Amino acid sequence: MPNSIMEAKGTTVVSQGADEKSDHDGYRNSDIELPLDAQVESDLNATESDLAEAKELASRLTLEEVRPMMEKVLMIHENDPNFPFSIIQRIKAFLGNEAIFENPEKHAVLIEEMKLEAALITVNSPYSEVRAVVDNHDDETMPCGTIRAWVIGIGFSLLLAFINQLFSIRQPAITVQANVAQLLAYPIGKAFEKLLPDVGFTIWGTRHSLNPGPFSRKEHMLITIMANVSWNYPYTNNIIWVQYLPAYFNQRYAGQFSYQILIALATNYIGYGMAGIIRRFLVYPSYCVWPASLVTIALNAAFHSDRNPPVESPFGRVFTMSRIKFFGLAFAAMFVYFWFPNYIFTALSVFSWITWISPNNVNLNAITGFNNGLGINPWPTWDWNTLLYDQTDPLMIPFFSTFNKFVGMAISACVIAAFWYTNTYNTGYLPINSNRVFDNTGALYNVSNAIDERGLFDPAKYEAYSFPFLSAGNLIVYLFFFAIYSAVVSYAWLYHRHEIAMGFKNLFNSFRRNKEYRATQYQDVHNRLMAKYAEVPEWWYTIVLAIAIALGCTGIAVWETYTSPGVVFYGLALCALFVVPVGIIKAITGIEVTLNVLAEFIGGSFVSGNALAMNYFKSFGYVTCAHALLFSNDLKLAHYVKIPPRQTFAAQMAGTFISTFVCVGVLNFQMNQIPGVCTVDAPNRFTCPGINTFFTASVLWGTVGPIKVFGSGGMYTWLLAGFPIGFAVPIITYKLNQRFRKPWLRQIHPVALFYGALSWAPYSLSYIWPAVPIAWLSWIYLKARYLGFWSKYNFVLSASFSSAVAIAAIIIFFSLQWTEVRLEWWGNDVTSQGCEGTACTLYQLVEGEYFGPRIGEFH
Repeated sequence: MPNSIMEAKGTTVVSQGADEKSDHDGYRNSDIELPLDAQVESDLNATESDLAEAKELASRLTLEEVRPMMEKVLMIHENDPNFPFSIIQRIKAFLGNEAIFENPEKHAVLIEEMKLEAALITVNSPYSEVRAVVDNHDDETMPCGTIRAWVIGIGFSLLLAFINQLFSIRQPAITVQANVAQLLAYPIGKAFEKLLPDVGFTIWGTRHSLNPGPFSRKEHMLITIMANVSWNYPYTNNIIWVQYLPAYFNQRYAGQFSYQILIALATNYIGYGMAGIIRRFLVYPSYCVWPASLVTIALNAAFHSDRNPPVESPFGRVFTMSRIKFFGLAFAAMFVYFWFPNYIFTALSVFSWITWISPNNVNLNAITGFNNGLGINPWPTWDWNTLLYDQTDPLMIPFFSTFNKFVGMAISACVIAAFWYTNTYNTGYLPINSNRVFDNTGALYNVSNAIDERGLFDPAKYEAYSFPFLSAGNLIVYLFFFAIYSAVVSYAWLYHRHEIAMGFKNLFNSFRRNKEYRATQYQDVHNRLMAKYAEVPEWWYTIVLAIAIALGCTGIAVWETYTSPGVVFYGLALCALFVVPVGIIKAITGIEVTLNVLAEFIGGSFVSGNALAMNYFKSFGYVTCAHALLFSNDLKLAHYVKIPPRQTFAAQMAGTFISTFVCVGVLNFQMNQIPGVCTVDAPNRFTCPGINTFFTASVLWGTVGPIKVFGSGGMYTWLLAGFPIGFAVPIITYKLNQRFRKPWLRQIHPVALFYGALSWAPYSLSYIWPAVPIAWLSWIYLKARYLGFWSKYNFVLSASFSSAVAIAAIIIFFSLQWTEVRLEWWGNDVTSQGCEGTACTLYQLVEGEYFGPRIGEFH
């Protein structure tokens, strides 16, 4: 980084009159006077190229124009942990000093600084991570929805849906995500560019050619979006499996294709309709960064950008390597390296070296174990894939998100250990950190001992069997799930009520015939560039939503599902309540609060004794919101890359439609053509471990029901204390932030803290701790000292590592694991020795004993 920027760290510009507000606002001036450009570069983490464009606009801005701009910035970003705290302090000093506006000639330096900062925010994103990868210009003539883009996109939609559905029931499963399609789409697109002739046809004045010119970044991103909506199979396929198979509910009507496709299309398109309606809350605002999308765009830019500015590196020399070359080298290195922790030397992945000292030591393994313990280990893994356990990585999401997750998990580790060692609620008889459900002998809970032949709850059999018991880790997960749901509500109101109100205002205005409401619209650079393209009307999304509701109601009502069609509207209501606050949190932090536990809790309470009905409650309550966020992320991708909204709409609709039919078709093949499917005798290990878990959960929470577990008189009623705790914590942090106004207080994110505690059972601290120093190195050290280097390579490195892991995993799977070729040696066997292989418990039962309530004392 240039020396002027380095020197600017920790200092401020001396400006006439600015110190008048220093005591009141915490804004202090240094004795060192710095160039204005260097100060703004330092405060906004802006590079010299970022500021070059802003200077011209700054010279034209007046004081009267800057003041309302800064008022709006302060309103939206005051509590934004991604926005520089020093800028917030400067804006407060600027707006709170009336002398500046009465005698502007006496405060020229501060005014010029505000103009430059206002101009930078106007011509580009206020966030350096967005500026690093997202272009603030647009070429309207660039090809986008071309014939070749649609052919490649449909091809990947078919391929990903087929592979992921086919292998979803295998142990272990194999999943090919959209980043693989994005990587492979580039050479295919370039091949089309080289081989196809420039022939085509004209419709409505637009020419459509087989080869419109160079394969563009917009075409590439459109293909990626189609792949992104296609790679995951419909959640309702899980319901079909447990309905159809004789080992489960044995409802043969579930084998009908018409029933399967109706409920699959319903759950997929309800989420898409919601995403379109809420895009004014989650897509258009600049504060909705969507960190995961930046990695996707970085890979896209690496392939298509010609810009290659030299940057100073932490290695003492200037780096001139292009992004695409850097991607290639990092990809190759990770591709080769991943073979070691994933196949050759798996102890590098599960590096629980402390437990190797004494594999059967219960206390040592409980505290430090990677697989079955708390995972407290100075360095527990050398596997990048381990850090991707929740679909994020430390280079992708801001440091405050990673650190808050770690702190939340570390605090809850102490609670788990206290529960286990004091045998609270008999947790000492169970593994300390397991997501399974157990009976009163410590064995896995056998749901068939609590249901009749129809799969419905049998009180007599249940009372003669056992209450369902949870491990210490699982208890904490449920406690903090309840806490995080109420925390989302209070956090959204305290920190984002202005943004939510603005979203509602823009949504209401969008339905008005009088379109003169630009003053209330989001006017950052990306919205201004996208305003050139025809918007997707709200009624398009409303029609999609209405059709999806009709399909869902038809599928549930026509067939004997023992469920009311009202479950569809329940799902919509739950999503409507949470989707905006949960979406804002994900867009800012990169972490997603899922509604699966809340949907199970409410659904199981409503339809206690009916597992199938609970499955539908869970499906529409959880999947609707999850899909809405997934599609919103894709809409933000298109927004950043300037893909016309109607082309994005068509791509998402088509990709979802194709993948749904392919997945349901493959599902029928699996059910009817694979002998012994979902049994231990199934060929090619198609034993359906995920379906077995889904069935167990559905029967446990739908049949035994949350009322017996968490309700009045239930053993775990106290876990409901999570709701008031979660509601109160954001209020406390908000008041502390308002009272003390310290930079570090703005980095405390109560929802991210609770989210960290949700990672237990089956994950441990070993999954999150290694991300902390990596995130600090990237987001704190390199970003502050070598911004140009960080901006150029950080997200490209994240994309290269994730892509290499995905490609290497696929090759290893099909070439070695599929044929069960295994390397037998200490480096692959040590990870499953002792308590790391078979979870140990603190207490043991003698033959014939059981723990917990006596038989007949629980109901």
